[in-house]
Amino acid sequence: MNNKLTTTVSTFFNGIGQVMFQQSPWTGLLFLAGIFWGSYECHLPQVAWGAAVGTAASTLAGYLVTPKSGDGRAGLWGFNGALVGCAFPTFLANTWLMWIALIFCAMVTTWVRQGFNNVMAPWKVNSYTFPFVFMTWLFLFAARTMHGLDAVALSTPELADPFTWSLDTSFGSLVIYWLKGISQVFLINSWITGIFFLVALAVCSRWAAFWAAAASAIALGIAIMFKADPADISQGLFGFSPVLTGIAVGCTFYKPCLRTALWTIAAVVATVFIQAGMDAIVTPYGLTTLTGPFCVATWLFMLPQYKLNKQVS
Repeated sequence: MNNKLTTTVSTFFNGIGQVMFQQSPWTGLLFLAGIFWGSYECHLPQVAWGAAVGTAASTLAGYLVTPKSGDGRAGLWGFNGALVGCAFPTFLANTWLMWIALIFCAMVTTWVRQGFNNVMAPWKVNSYTFPFVFMTWLFLFAARTMHGLDAVALSTPELADPFTWSLDTSFGSLVIYWLKGISQVFLINSWITGIFFLVALAVCSRWAAFWAAAASAIALGIAIMFKADPADISQGLFGFSPVLTGIAVGCTFYKPCLRTALWTIAAVVATVFIQAGMDAIVTPYGLTTLTGPFCVATWLFMLPQYKLNKQVS
């Protein structure tokens, strides 16, 4: 019984850790601690509880559908559900109907992930967090017509308004923007949570911590250089997808080396522009890109690199 309990707890926290490609229950525990800190700091405690419920729901779905799969213990059933659990309470009103939708959507991402992975297998890539993105987009669209899901934090569908570019670029502010770029992976707007996440990554992989920090810094520099929306920059919204790209390309799917580092930097920079482009696409619909830019950028940079690595090795 104790072994089963230990395995269950480990699987749960691995699911949270796998959002940033880390198979470590300690990393997952620290991620969740950071989520709780940031969500309570931002007066949105339901986001933290949503992360826990979403992870549990998607993991349970995996046990129900493919109980003998090794994906479960590695946490690969849980990470899309964890992100669904953060997104729903962020964008939808905290009602019992929202929680029902959250649990159902989180469970469905486990099945959707398996299907997408089967389709993408010939190209030697996987769906990453796209099941979360795809299903969450559909549910947020549904909230426009299903009034039981009150889209309280979604913008009204409209074209983006022009803005006057003004941003506090003092050193202290830049550090806060940089750390928020890391915390926003879980939709948390807190620089302290960013520190939690860096420590959590370092517990499992120093390379992952390095690339998370480097990617957020690079993304911040590019966003400022090209004068992206100051409000988005200050909240770290140009950092989270590049952070995931940096960890994925820089040290998860390829061994760290000079060539990989150059390739990763290019992928991170591309992610910033992809995000800006996707922002322009989804803004008229009142949606957010979520981690879609990370998925697109990593697919683009993994496809040719896979063949190159195969030839070299």
